[in-house]
Amino acid sequence: MSAEPGEANSNDAGFLLKLWRMVREIVVILVIAIGLSLIIKTFFFRAYFIPSGSMENTLQIDDRIFANLMVPGPFDLNRGDVVVFRDDDAWLPPVQTEQSGFDKALSFIGLLPDQGEQYLVKRIIGMPGDTVECCSADGRIKVNGVEIDEPYIYPGDNPSDIPFSVTVPENKLWVLGDHRGASADSRYHMDTEGGFVDMETVQGKAQVISWPMDRWGVVDSHREVFDNVPDPAR
Repeated sequence: MSAEPGEANSNDAGFLLKLWRMVREIVVILVIAIGLSLIIKTFFFRAYFIPSGSMENTLQIDDRIFANLMVPGPFDLNRGDVVVFRDDDAWLPPVQTEQSGFDKALSFIGLLPDQGEQYLVKRIIGMPGDTVECCSADGRIKVNGVEIDEPYIYPGDNPSDIPFSVTVPENKLWVLGDHRGASADSRYHMDTEGGFVDMETVQGKAQVISWPMDRWGVVDSHREVFDNVPDPAR
């Protein structure tokens, strides 16, 4: 028995109404998701990609990390923190990159960093006022006169093959890569700005490794390394 014309029209209208409601719900969900992503990107966390081995084994090549944008900010930086900072002093060679439309969209919502800027990831060894020296008679770095034992250094590397003695100025940081033999860090830029990093360039503290899945975890600041380091003399 065939459906009457009026009944067919009613079924079509019902289907279109359900389709419209489904599309509307999907659009609302997408708008909310993008809005939340923008809020998170602006105030809380931002994604970064690790292109080199300068922070091995803490961070590996091709790792993806999320940086906590509230450090510095509501929360303070500390010795041992692994930080992402903008390369304002041209430590890196210039790179010409072209982003695809898809990558630009991911950058916009915070799932990829802005490819128009270059960033570095290093560990804070000296805070403002600290005196950092290398090396002691035992071959270790000293902070404010106290030797530190650094378990995060890449196996087989020395704490530093370059001697140095610096006092960190106000609003600056002294940073080193964990893979000391493969990191062009503060030691290699003492002729420009003393090798210090301006705290204003710090984007955030590396908080978690988000990719690959088998490396998910928190980025350890190893605060215990600096437990016996006294405050700098004023």
